[in-house]
Amino acid sequence: MPQSYPPLQAPERLLFGPGPSMVAPRVYQAMSQNVVGHLDPFFFEVADQVRSLLGYAFSTANEFNIAVSGTGSSGMEAAVANFTEPGNKFALLTNGFFGDRLGEMAARQGATVARLAKPWGEPFDPQEVRDFIRRESPNVVAFVQAETSTGMFNQGKPICEAAHDAGALVIADCVTSLGGMPVLVDGNGIDIAYSCTQKGLGCPPGLAPVTVSPRALDRLKSRKTPVQSWYLDLQLLDSFYRGHKYHHTASATLFYALREGLAIIAEEGIENRWDRHRRNHEAFVKGIEAMGLSMHVPNPADRLWTLNTPRVPVGIDDAKVRQYLLEKRNIEIAGGFGPLAGKVFRIGVMGYGSSAGNVDFILEALADALKQQGYRAASA
Repeated sequence: MPQSYPPLQAPERLLFGPGPSMVAPRVYQAMSQNVVGHLDPFFFEVADQVRSLLGYAFSTANEFNIAVSGTGSSGMEAAVANFTEPGNKFALLTNGFFGDRLGEMAARQGATVARLAKPWGEPFDPQEVRDFIRRESPNVVAFVQAETSTGMFNQGKPICEAAHDAGALVIADCVTSLGGMPVLVDGNGIDIAYSCTQKGLGCPPGLAPVTVSPRALDRLKSRKTPVQSWYLDLQLLDSFYRGHKYHHTASATLFYALREGLAIIAEEGIENRWDRHRRNHEAFVKGIEAMGLSMHVPNPADRLWTLNTPRVPVGIDDAKVRQYLLEKRNIEIAGGFGPLAGKVFRIGVMGYGSSAGNVDFILEALADALKQQGYRAASA
């Protein structure tokens, strides 16, 4: 017997977690446009605009800029799979969950993974980095610029300089920095960078921006073994996006969204956008400290402007705080995991959601949720 299903109606969540972030109305409007085929001239026109705009967002003159069909993890796997071969030495700098994930992917490609590991949220010493890379003499060096698990921003220039001195390529995870902090692919010397769409770019999830330097492309073209992943083979993807040869059915709707999100960045100006995120992050930290809370990353220069990690006060159940915010205020934030489980909140104020009004709003809501759990600041 036929059943009736009313039209779907999603709840109106206020997304202040580590991602997805809030989507700009203009991006939603773009997604309502007519779907075209993945070989339609209009689709390739949009893809060409995305390529150019990604170069601006990544701060690079690279011509190889594409959006991989998949989330940020597909960008990570594309970077590792295309530039790692069996028997390669893969030097990994890790101080969080996503650094560890990079290493796991490299091991699955048959690489020998050498690790320079720090406690979650502790920065790398530049001399320690240089000594590690010189000692290992790797083919590839990988690090996470914006570690989503900790709120840590890892400085890329010392890593890239040491890696290039050793003849290695550099892979950088920019998932939580692109569109909100200076990625500076060319300025830092990053060879391969990847990100996602659902954080600083203010779009829904589903695409993974990737940029590749000419130096890295030369290495890719001279690799001795085929890329193990057919779907994520960057040369095949390039033959689709630029050569217009069928590879897979890319989502026109997601490309519309990404084009619009990147256009918003270009219209705002990338430096203005970085400054907006910095100001709002600093205002958030000031409010957190006024509550008597502290940040997990102690040095302001090492903190992400897009994702904040205040420490959970002693005696407070972070899960109950998050549940209260969701049920009473329709607000989503996240907790820590791994060694930071129950110890930090992960609160994103990024992309379209990075505004002075939103900072005030989430601080007020968090103070209310903590109060409901019995928290009183020491100075209160």
